[in-house]
Parts: sequence; structure tokens; C-alpha cells
Amino acid sequence: MERREAFKMHLKPGCKEEYRKRHSELWPEVRKVLKEAGVYDYSIYLDEETGTLFAFQKTSGEAGSQDLGSEEAIRKWWHYMAPLMEVNEDESPVSIPLEEMFHLD
Repeated sequence: MERREAFKMHLKPGCKEEYRKRHSELWPEVRKVLKEAGVYDYSIYLDEETGTLFAFQKTSGEAGSQDLGSEEAIRKWWHYMAPLMEVNEDESPVSIPLEEMFHLD
């Protein structure tokens, strides 16, 4: 079953270019975990005024990207990204799900 998911996160001030750089060099093992979990068509946008990151992804599996904390590659990625964004105690990004209000194919 395909699902569309959206959520927001928060980037720390002054981290825009480093965040972009790190994602442009996404580790192959992270890419593999995401694909194997069924995550695809994944985009992240930045609202520079507020530092809010808006993420959208499609999933064909049971889990989205924010549900993969049991995977070692994902935990390492979270640790690597933690200095750039608001995170929880386990270094997962503070991620707030957003309710879909409209969709047009």
C-alpha cells in the first residue's frame, strides 16, 4: 500500500549549507536502508524565515524514514546530523507529522 507522508523538522541557524552538503553526499548505506524500507520520492524543503524543514515522502512499506531508528546506518546518520538540527534524546530529528489536507494527482 502506497502512503504519502509529510512532516516538519527544525534546522539550527547558520546550518543551511552544511545540511544541504551532507544530504548531497547521502551515505550509500542510508540510501539502501530507505529504499529497502520502501521510502521513495523523498524531498526536504527549507523555510529560511523560520528554519523549518518540510519533508515529503512516499512509502510502499510499513515504515517511513523517521521510523527506522532500529537500523544502525540510520542511527549513525542521525548522530552525524544532530549538530545541525533539533533532535530528541536518541539524536533522532524532532519530527512533527503533518496532516494531509488536500491532494491532486
